[in-house]
Amino acid sequence: MKHRQFITFFIGDDLFGVDILLVREINRNFEVTPVDRAPSFVHGLLNLRGQIVTVINLALRLGLESKSPSSKTCSIIFKTNKDLSALQIEDFSQETSPDLVGLLVDKVGDVLIFDEEDIDHMPILSERIGSKFVNGVIKLNDRLLVTLNVSALFEFN
Repeated sequence: MKHRQFITFFIGDDLFGVDILLVREINRNFEVTPVDRAPSFVHGLLNLRGQIVTVINLALRLGLESKSPSSKTCSIIFKTNKDLSALQIEDFSQETSPDLVGLLVDKVGDVLIFDEEDIDHMPILSERIGSKFVNGVIKLNDRLLVTLNVSALFEFN
């Protein structure tokens, strides 16, 4: 039985998660530079210790209502595909992006551990979220955790 760890986060009251192996860091204090003529879901560019990170507003990317940033708003910065391949993790085939990308989220939750069998890969989804962005759903005691397809979120074409 293979265990997987997910970092969880919120957009409004909706709970989402991604495999923690994809995450480089969580950044709470940042200044983002807006980008003219970028897609509406691109929040801007972040200078992270000399590296440029494209920050995507996850709510807008998923077609959900975007709230004004608060003290709990943060950006989850993801490893690049090169970073992931360097890890040489057996049975791990997920990708992110060739470039540094972050997701702007309302609030970060907990790290949760699940068995691979806990993930329903054929979920019935509401029409609010495009199915190409969803890897699966995990049933928790009182809610659903939607696991996201990070590489699909980062495709702009």
